[in-house]
Amino acid sequence: MVNVRAKKNLGQHFLKDLDIAQKIVDSLQAVNVDKVLEIGPGMGVLTQYLLKNKSFETSVVEIDRESVEYLNNHFPELRERIISADFLRMRLDQHFDQPFAIIGNFPYNISSQIFFKVLEYHNQIPEIVGMLQKEVAERLAAPPGSKTYGILSVFLQAYYNIEYLFTVNEDVFSPPPKVKSGVIRLTRNQKEKLDCDEKLFWGVVKMAFNQRRKTMRNSLKSRILSDELKANPIFDKRPEQLGVAQFEMITRLIAEQAGTVSSEQ
Repeated sequence: MVNVRAKKNLGQHFLKDLDIAQKIVDSLQAVNVDKVLEIGPGMGVLTQYLLKNKSFETSVVEIDRESVEYLNNHFPELRERIISADFLRMRLDQHFDQPFAIIGNFPYNISSQIFFKVLEYHNQIPEIVGMLQKEVAERLAAPPGSKTYGILSVFLQAYYNIEYLFTVNEDVFSPPPKVKSGVIRLTRNQKEKLDCDEKLFWGVVKMAFNQRRKTMRNSLKSRILSDELKANPIFDKRPEQLGVAQFEMITRLIAEQAGTVSSEQ
């Protein structure tokens, strides 16, 4: 069978440098997991190296039917573990009942969505190694105070330690993208759950970054903050200046205020 055609609508840019493919796979530590899921394997440039590692079992999920056919023909040992599906629509707990790691050359157009999906299953996914657009990779790993630090940075850093590993140039892909790529590794931290109401935490972070240039006092809707709470100096800061622990603290303050108001009514 001939090579798979890269499809623009799927954001496919096939890695052709085998040394980089090996380096990406070697970045996966796979500690305390015996299963690994590769997202978007394409023609299996990462898959071939993953299959050589017998310390874990590799599965792949691929939405492109042409790629699925290619993988079936070239990796017969993988056939029972090729999931022909859209990763973003998968119920991961129906395929994995134990912790598993994720790896992949993520399509640029859905890389952020992939990480939001990971967040839904963060207690089941202890590690992710992904190659994505360099600017997005840098944003996810950015510390508080950085201009690129944002909503997804906070959400992921609440549950993972994130390392920017290395940059990959455009010319090692077919077709070459217009931007550089970056490889990052996310390793689950020791936190079983946040030190606050998680649903409220998500709402507070989203609301704050929707007006990221404003102070927290001004970016959070007035009905959320009492006059007494607004006086707290933490609300003088802009959202990009706050780490996960500070967002947790703000969430607790808001929850405590709501509880006080409720008890007084």
